[in-house]
Amino acid sequence: MASGRLFDESMYRFDEAQPSWWEASASGPKPKGKPLTGSQSCDVAIIGGGYTGISAALHLTRDFNVDVRVLEAGHFGWGASGRNGGFATMGGTFLSAEKQIARFGLEETRQYFQHQNEAVELVRSLGQDEKINFQPQGDAELVVAEKQAHFEAMKRTAEIERDALGIDTFMISKEEFAEKYYDAPHQHGAMAQRPAFGLHPLRYAQGLAAAAERHGAKLHPGSEVTSWRKEIGHHVLETSSGRLTAKKVIVACNGFMPEHLHSGLKGRAMPLQSLIVVTRPLTDDELAAHNWQTECTAINSRNVYFYYRMLPDKRLLLGGRADTTGTLAAAKQTANDLTNYIGQLWPHWKGIEIEYSWRGFVCFTSEFHPSIGRMPEDLSVYFGFGYHGNGVNNATWTGRELARWIVQGNSPDEPRPLHLPPQFHGMTYKIPFAGLRRFYANVAVGWYRMKDRLDGIR
Repeated sequence: MASGRLFDESMYRFDEAQPSWWEASASGPKPKGKPLTGSQSCDVAIIGGGYTGISAALHLTRDFNVDVRVLEAGHFGWGASGRNGGFATMGGTFLSAEKQIARFGLEETRQYFQHQNEAVELVRSLGQDEKINFQPQGDAELVVAEKQAHFEAMKRTAEIERDALGIDTFMISKEEFAEKYYDAPHQHGAMAQRPAFGLHPLRYAQGLAAAAERHGAKLHPGSEVTSWRKEIGHHVLETSSGRLTAKKVIVACNGFMPEHLHSGLKGRAMPLQSLIVVTRPLTDDELAAHNWQTECTAINSRNVYFYYRMLPDKRLLLGGRADTTGTLAAAKQTANDLTNYIGQLWPHWKGIEIEYSWRGFVCFTSEFHPSIGRMPEDLSVYFGFGYHGNGVNNATWTGRELARWIVQGNSPDEPRPLHLPPQFHGMTYKIPFAGLRRFYANVAVGWYRMKDRLDGIR
């Protein structure tokens, strides 16, 4: 486990792109940045070129004319921002709305979801304003009930979200779902939530990076930070080919957190592997076999759920939880398992050819909600991570909020962003015996899989 990394080293090959459909179909504007060389300086240095870091750079330069440099270990979009399922949907937490109300209060939870709504629309508006063709699809996220009991439980959730929190949440009966969305033996209706849409995540990441560059940010791909020290009045970040000094630093790394660089980062993030498979294009007859009508993003009601959507060229994308080792052999087995699940969920598509499979990290925190703040021991270091599978919009919004915090001075002299709801407040608790995080993940996923089996779902 080199440099404190939790998973197999094959997960951290920054010079290799993932063999994904997104990489194969990316087009449009791309950043022109080059690796950091020599001795450079800036006002704000950003470690990590995913949605959080790119959005922070874009808003700092475009809106506030701040001198910014972004250091990315791979190419822009190398990490989770270029390999996720492309879901711009509300969430960002492992806590239900009911649990959030119990923990944080009704008004704070209402504000949290207002920000979630705002985050989804921010992605949409950035696509329009910066002319990023990220192929938006659908107008809702579907939570598909795999049992009638699940559907009944969702009614209670929908009532809370709609009546108490003002969220556009509604129920779809089994019959209506079969007629207007798709028909398959596993579906027993669904709960739907808006706003939400699907997109091409790598086109979005690269387009956002190109926009940040166009507005003045200096981007450095292939520039993994190898050391970080603090000198009087500034930070010094070193890469294999350069040295960067900065007054402030934003750590924007999420599941690929470089814990070895700063003691305040150690044991804070809980990365879990997720793996995606994409089929060949389906024919019209194959789509008709399950009356597939929808472009909406979807997850199912299992504890260990799948997420899926139909892509613009009629390929089915299906993702799910992967192993806790990160080896290539384990990834191959997970891809086989997901392929088999396609046949279980949609029997007429059993045996369909898979043309792409890839993996990445979903980032959890010990408190099951995002972590945004500044290092208590050094308020010139900002961070944002822990999006729980909803990073497209949450990371974009977090980057903007970090930019505003730096420039506008909100929550002065505070490590927590007190101007935001408490779900975002400060550094998450350190995970006890952090070296055992993979073991904890194994136990948790195993427990939830057992609950699904006891519930009659396999």
